[in-house]
Amino acid sequence: MAYSIASLIAGLVFGFGLILSGMANPEKVLGFLDLAGQWDPSLALVMAGAIVIGVFAFQWAGKRPMTFFGREFSIPNKTSIDKRLVVGSLMFGAGWGIAGFCPGPAMVALGAGEQKAFVFVLAMVAGMMIFEVAEKLRAPA
Repeated sequence: MAYSIASLIAGLVFGFGLILSGMANPEKVLGFLDLAGQWDPSLALVMAGAIVIGVFAFQWAGKRPMTFFGREFSIPNKTSIDKRLVVGSLMFGAGWGIAGFCPGPAMVALGAGEQKAFVFVLAMVAGMMIFEVAEKLRAPA
C-alpha cells in the first residue's frame, strides 16, 4: 500500500513538473525542436536539470542495496549501442517531432482533455501492441 501511495505521489509530482515546465504543451516542444526557425531553448534547461538530478539519483541509488520499500532496484545494465536502440531512438524522435509529445507529457495532456494527446496515446498503444506481436514472432519457438 505504501508503495502504491509513493508511486501516486511521484506521478503527481512528475505530472505537475511537466505542466510547469511546458513539456505537456506540444507547441512549446515543437518550438524547442525548430532549430531553423523560432527556436525556444527553455526546454533545454528543463532537460539539463533532469539530467543533473538523474546522475546524482542513479549514483545514490547504485550505492543502496534496495529501495526505501524493501524492493530490489531494477536499473538497466546494458551499455551497448545496437541497431534496435538506434532504430527505436529514431522512431521516438520522429514521433516527438511530429506530434510534440513523448509518453509522459502525452498522458498529462490526455488527462487535461487535449484531443491531440488522445490520438497520440492511441497510436502509442497501437505501436506497443505491434511491438509485442513482432517480439513474439521473432522469438525462437
